[in-house]
Amino acid sequence: MLFIENNKSSNEKYFYTVYDVISILGVSKSTAYREIKRLNNELKAKGYITVSGKVPIKYFTERLYC
Repeated sequence: MLFIENNKSSNEKYFYTVYDVISILGVSKSTAYREIKRLNNELKAKGYITVSGKVPIKYFTERLYC
């Protein structure tokens, strides 16, 4: 069995859900899902495993332009 050791506590989130994206970007639910899908497709193209309907917080913040 493989365990990944990290410095995050069990209460910290790794992914943003559609509701997080709606809140951050101020967009509709369908637009939030579309952006999550676009970001996940970018990650897939780089060879990463993705979770449908969620986007890694680290990648989202890297790609977000404010």
